[in-house]
Amino acid sequence: MKQNLRRVLVVMLLGVALYGAFAVYRGIDKMEGVLRTFSWWSFAAACALAFGNYVLRFLKWEFYLARLSIRGIPKMDSFLTFLSGFVLTVTPGKVGEVFKSLVLHETYAVPIAKTAPIVIAERVTDLIGIIVLIVVGSLGFSGGLLWAGIGAFLVTSLVVVIASRSLSMAIIGMVEKLPGKLGKIGPKLHASYDSLAMMLRPANLVWPTLLSIVAWSLECLSLWVILQGFAQSTSVALCMFFYATSTLAGALVPVPGGLGVTEGALQEQLMNLGKVPETASTAAMILVRFATLWFAVLVGFVALSVLKRRHPGLLAAEPPAPGQTPAAAATRSAPGGP
Repeated sequence: MKQNLRRVLVVMLLGVALYGAFAVYRGIDKMEGVLRTFSWWSFAAACALAFGNYVLRFLKWEFYLARLSIRGIPKMDSFLTFLSGFVLTVTPGKVGEVFKSLVLHETYAVPIAKTAPIVIAERVTDLIGIIVLIVVGSLGFSGGLLWAGIGAFLVTSLVVVIASRSLSMAIIGMVEKLPGKLGKIGPKLHASYDSLAMMLRPANLVWPTLLSIVAWSLECLSLWVILQGFAQSTSVALCMFFYATSTLAGALVPVPGGLGVTEGALQEQLMNLGKVPETASTAAMILVRFATLWFAVLVGFVALSVLKRRHPGLLAAEPPAPGQTPAAAATRSAPGGP
């Protein structure tokens, strides 16, 4: 796991270098001019809105833990565990956020296979929420309906497959027959299926989806407030459309954190549809990505550091046995929770 964290640091540095190269390519001297007049309070507001997104998504995490009857975890530790997943948020589709399942396993002996499906459920509800925001933002024009249709098709297909046990077992059976490490994933998928199927039932989708809609609307607003800092009058609806479609594009393309894809889609829309000047759109794109993507990674590292202090054995080279971990022992002694 330490090796994976080092890889994330490398990706982060590459991302920052990419942003720097992009700024030079676009003309850093020109951006310097618009940044001099930029109201930096709007960047702070964008970070605050992004953190509000994390808090609302934490409520989803708590909802899923309750549905899986995982109890006895203090709310502060649960919150820090959730935030620690952002350390690997630059992985394609944010699937690296399953890291928080490992953290929960090492601190409270909760089986990874039981909580890992939460990440998929989170991504499904996030995708539904983003699709709703695209539709709302595109009411004035039809350009976003294609992206909304693609996302809706993917979500519907996934839910249909998971809802059909026979179809899911058939797919898992094919995975088990694959050679190498891919085939070894099969038994883990078997162990995780029941939890995932339960979380994606219609009754368990409504509340998390509503939370996703509100949570991602806050990050859409982060783009709007940054544009306000550049004295741009782009409407909230357009900002919602621009941010949601670029986020969806970045999620659908298997690159770390949507790097390059999200940025390109966002800037092109700001320039061509929002009529934002090129230098302002470039600077706004870079700032909003720092306020959302890279700020999330920073929050994840801070949360992991605090959690490490609370649980010194976390991610150690030779972690203590579950019986030697007070929190884990407490959880095992009361499996039903308080």
